[in-house]
Amino acid sequence: MVRPHEVIQVLQKVGFRQVRQKGSHVQMQRGSVLVTVPVHPRDLHPRTLRSILRRAGLSVSEFVSLLRN
Repeated sequence: MVRPHEVIQVLQKVGFRQVRQKGSHVQMQRGSVLVTVPVHPRDLHPRTLRSILRRAGLSVSEFVSLLRN
């Protein structure tokens, strides 16, 4: 399972930057691509993570590789 702050770190590694935070949701942007990451004290649901990765243009294997480095 993956924590929200880990997802944010990986997105920053691939060029996303935080553009706003409203409540418990952080919006990350790279060019015209906008990705919203819910920031809760628990792991992200697998479907939520998959949706974030799809919007960011990352595969699961790319994400895991970036997460480990």
